Amino acid sequence: MADASEKPFVDWIGRTSENEDVVTERLAASFRAIFEPNLAPVAAGAAPLGIHWCLSPSIAGMAELGPDGHPAKNRDLPPVPQPRRMWAGGSIETFEELRIGDRVRRVSTIADVTRKEGKSGELWFVAVDHVYSTERATAIKERHNIVYREAARPATAKPAGPQSQPAGRAFQRSVAVATSPVLLLRYSAITFNGHRIHYDLPYATGVEGYPGLVVHGPIQATLLFNMAASEIGAAPPKFEYRGLSPAIAGTDIFVRRGANTEADVYWTEGESGVVHMEARCLALPGQ
Repeated sequence: MADASEKPFVDWIGRTSENEDVVTERLAASFRAIFEPNLAPVAAGAAPLGIHWCLSPSIAGMAELGPDGHPAKNRDLPPVPQPRRMWAGGSIETFEELRIGDRVRRVSTIADVTRKEGKSGELWFVAVDHVYSTERATAIKERHNIVYREAARPATAKPAGPQSQPAGRAFQRSVAVATSPVLLLRYSAITFNGHRIHYDLPYATGVEGYPGLVVHGPIQATLLFNMAASEIGAAPPKFEYRGLSPAIAGTDIFVRRGANTEADVYWTEGESGVVHMEARCLALPGQ
């Protein structure tokens, strides 16, 4: 590992990997069963928005998994020293729809690796750029930001991430979504996500220190992305999102669009008013 004063894992910057997957009718049907009626309308034959997060998951044998259910060694990501991996946020640029039956090629590039000191200890951020292409053209460009945290100390552990408590934030649309354990299990299944914080309650509470099962970051991003698309009538040209605090399963989360000066802002909010994820629609340069 590089010295903390130097750029860490500099030899990883620019490394690429490639994967291919198919947007099958079964995958699309499973995705719709999880998220309807909260999906934006799409053209006949087109795949629902957000399904790209289900393509080309990291697949490892049981013997290759770490104690958290993730692959212990992911050869496509740098071996940062902290074990707890979570979504931090990212951005999506949409150029063309994905269609049922498409064979999708994803080229992933390590864009940056950064070490920081946070209130909860050492943090490592890994930025990965993904380009999703079909036989027709590039469909999606994505920046995916991953955060790695220190192992939890259950006796004193608190939910990872800052808490955001807005005071009377105005919104013009709000949809309640029940976050049941079945919802989380179904999404883990179609994304081949073995992370135990999403389905193993004793592990999530006793080992990682969460107050319950944790709602997947991409579940929230999918809900936000589809609300934005339904509001503007098409997939947003550019969509940025960031996680603010974990959403815990068992209650409703509210998917909201801002009002007035925040009309291009979307967020998920818990029953207590805590904001879990925030997103914004942006135009691409020249638009």
